[in-house]
Amino acid sequence: METPPVNPVGEKDPSQLQRQWEKYPQKNLDSTTQIGQQPQEPPIEVLELKVSPDPASQILENPQGTDKLAAGLEEDADKSHRSASEMPEPLQASDLWHCPDGSFVKKIIIRGHGLDKPKLGSRCRVLAFGFPFGSGLPEGWTELTMGLGPWREETWGEIIEKCLESMCQGEEAELQLSGHSGPPVRLTLASFTQGQDSWELEASEKESLARQERARGTELFRAGNPEGAARCYGRALRLLLTLPPPGSPERTVLHANLAACQLLLGQPHLAAQSCDRVLEREPGHLKALYRRGVAQAALGNLEKATADLKRVLAVDPKNRAAQEELGKVIFQGKKQDAGLAQGLRKMFG
Repeated sequence: METPPVNPVGEKDPSQLQRQWEKYPQKNLDSTTQIGQQPQEPPIEVLELKVSPDPASQILENPQGTDKLAAGLEEDADKSHRSASEMPEPLQASDLWHCPDGSFVKKIIIRGHGLDKPKLGSRCRVLAFGFPFGSGLPEGWTELTMGLGPWREETWGEIIEKCLESMCQGEEAELQLSGHSGPPVRLTLASFTQGQDSWELEASEKESLARQERARGTELFRAGNPEGAARCYGRALRLLLTLPPPGSPERTVLHANLAACQLLLGQPHLAAQSCDRVLEREPGHLKALYRRGVAQAALGNLEKATADLKRVLAVDPKNRAAQEELGKVIFQGKKQDAGLAQGLRKMFG
């Protein structure tokens, strides 16, 4: 059988085209149509692609393929469903709770139910795991009463109480302390009894609880635990803050005692603020004047420190502590002046 001559791609010989047209009119009609549709571009290399058979045509030829394909689709769907269900749910912003004072972050593992939360006096059934040794909190199940008990006196006790105040019944959470490199601890609130908010208490009840906190704080301070004492004094002050004006005179003593704790804890800025609260109510309070003088000296405010200490000595000239502290402040001031004079001589000498 004779085959038509083939022109190289891009060759345009009119005589050859004419002869081919005459010999193979129908076939060259198709070729001419294709050539007429081909854009006028430089020759390109044509790659031959192997196309797999159409699955639909295979199914039409073999009806059993329909069942196989359907089974395959169902299996893929099951796999996709399983993989989606196995993926952990993304952590929502609402699953994290940051304590307002920045002491810890709570991550909710299992959400609780209801809207009520433990309040003052609530007896909480708690499951605790992962607390460091010596924290004072037992591992496993325990019962804690909000606002009462020695368990609140340590650092972890205060954190647990703040966390419980934010939890609902049945909630399970992990706690990560600020600056704590260890693994998070886990806390579950199984149940709790009804309590009261501090504002729901009668004035006499608040004052009674505040006196208990103050007494316990004084015991801890004398035992060499200023941190625990400061927590007790702080809780007592929070109870008394909700009393109507003029408030309880107990607040003056509490602020003065809190300032003493803050000085021992290396917090002179907070100590100065606590003394300010005392002196706003009693301008001649000698302990507050002395402690504010010590705090100002620690902050480098020597003039303010000197003024406060001299006020103490003006009322109590034999106050040994004020005399010694004033002597330190004067010596420190002379040392600063000498250093400043030496620096000026180097600069202008």
